[in-house]
Amino acid sequence: MGIENFIAFLVATVLFVLTPGIETVFLINKSISQGRRSGIYTSFGLNTGALVHTLFGALGLSIMVAKSALFFALIKYLGAAYLIYLGIAKVMSKKGLIAETNEEQKKDSAKSSFASGFVTNILNPKVALFFIAFFPQFISPTEIENPVPFMILGVIYATMTTVWYLVLTSFAGSFSTKIKENEKIGVRLKKVSGAIFVLMGLQIAFM
Repeated sequence: MGIENFIAFLVATVLFVLTPGIETVFLINKSISQGRRSGIYTSFGLNTGALVHTLFGALGLSIMVAKSALFFALIKYLGAAYLIYLGIAKVMSKKGLIAETNEEQKKDSAKSSFASGFVTNILNPKVALFFIAFFPQFISPTEIENPVPFMILGVIYATMTTVWYLVLTSFAGSFSTKIKENEKIGVRLKKVSGAIFVLMGLQIAFM
C-alpha cells in the first residue's frame, strides 16, 4: 500500500494523540460545560475536520496553503475569530447548564457541537502543517505522489484520535452531570469556559 515503518507510525501516533493540544482542550471544555453528549458530537466533528485535512494533504492542497502566506493567514485568523466568537457568546450568556428536554433542541445541540468541532479543526492551519510533515515520513518515496497511502494513514490517525477523545469525553462529561443542575455554578462554568475559548483563539491568532 506504499506505507513503510507502520509500527513506528502507530507508536508515534499514540504519543501525538496523548499529547494535549488545542483540540483536546476544546473537547474537554465542551464536555464539562455542555455534557458528555456534546463532547461526543464535538469529537466526531473534530475528527471529521482531520479527515478533510487528510484529503487536502493527499491532493496536495495543504502544501499550497502552507506556501501561501495569504491563505495561511486567512485560515488562521478565521479560526481564531470563530473561537473568540464562541467564547464571547458563552461569557455573555446568562443561562446555566440544565439539560434540555425538547427533542428538537437536543438535535440542534448535537448539530451545533459537531459543527463547532469541525470548524475549529478545519480552520486550524497547524493541523494541515502537521499532516503534511508527519505522514510522508511513513510513505514510500515511490508512492509519495499517490494519495491512497496518505488517506490510509489519515483514517488510522483519526480512528485512534476518536477513541482517545471518547475516553476523555466520558471522564469530563461525568463532571458535567454533577454540576449542570446547579444554576449558579452552571453560569460561572460557562463564563470560565468562554474565557478559555477566547484565550485559545488568541493563541491561534498570535502563533
